[in-house]
Amino acid sequence: MRFSAPARSAVAPEVWTRPPLDRLRGDYPWLAGAEWPEIAALNQLLDGRPHAVTGLPLRFAAQTPDLLRDGLHYEQRSFETGIISTRAANWHDLLNALIWIRYSGLKSALNARYVAELRLRSDRERSRPQMAITHFDEGGVVVFLRDRELLPLWDRHDWPALFHDHRNAWRDGRIGLVIVGHATLEHCLQPQQLITAKCLVVESSADFAEADQQARLLSALASQIRNADCLNDPQELRPLPLSGIPGWHPAASTRSFFETADCFRPLRAGRVYPQPLRLGL
Repeated sequence: MRFSAPARSAVAPEVWTRPPLDRLRGDYPWLAGAEWPEIAALNQLLDGRPHAVTGLPLRFAAQTPDLLRDGLHYEQRSFETGIISTRAANWHDLLNALIWIRYSGLKSALNARYVAELRLRSDRERSRPQMAITHFDEGGVVVFLRDRELLPLWDRHDWPALFHDHRNAWRDGRIGLVIVGHATLEHCLQPQQLITAKCLVVESSADFAEADQQARLLSALASQIRNADCLNDPQELRPLPLSGIPGWHPAASTRSFFETADCFRPLRAGRVYPQPLRLGL
C-alpha cells in the first residue's frame, strides 16, 4: 500500500520532539507551523548554489502544467536546467527540497548518475543502478561506522544486540547516521510508523559528529556515487530499522520490542552484505 502522509494539521506535535525530525525543526522552526513555506523562501535557503556536477544554478520551481510542458523527465530537468520541480503543500516535495538545501553535493551526484543511466537506455525499464539510486534517493541513509565490532551484529540481523545491548554505541559516536532520503523523513511524520531505511555504510575513524568532518565524508561519498564506484545494484544497500535507534520510537525501550516488531526481520537465506565503504579520510 502506498504511504500517504498526514495532512499538515494532523501531524502529531510529538514527532517534532523526537529524532530525526527534532533536528530538522531546530533548523527550520516553520516545519511545525500551520503554513507551508513559499517556493521563494525555499530558494532563499538554497541561496543560489550551483549543481555540483553541471555548475548550473539550482532553483526550486512550482510543478505546474506550464513547467511540465517541456516533456523532460524530472531528473533530466534538474540536470539540464537546474530546476527542481516542487509541488505546493506537499510533504514529500518539501522534505526533498530540504535535502537539496542540506546536501546539494550528494543530491547533485545522484541526479547526474541517474541521468547518465537514462542516456544509456532506449527502453523504459529501470537499470539496476537506476533502482539503487532511486532506493537511496528516496529512502537512503548514510551510516558512519567507527566501531567495526558492531558490523557482525548487523550482518546477521541481531537487532536486539545491535540496538538494545549496544544502545550506548548510538549515543557515543561509535555508529551514527545522516538521513538523505526524503521519503524516509516523510514516514517519520507518523510517530508509530515502523521505518526501515536503505543504507550505504562508511567506515571511518573520523568524528562524523563534527560538521566539517561530516561534510568531507559526504563529499567523498558523492564523488564515489558520481564515478559509479557504488550504487550499481540495490543489493549494495543494507536495510536498517531506524525505529530501533534509541529515542526514535516510543516503544524502543525494552529488548522484546526488537524481538517482536515487524520491522526487525531475520536475515534472508543467502543474503550477504558488502563491506563498508572506505573513503580515505
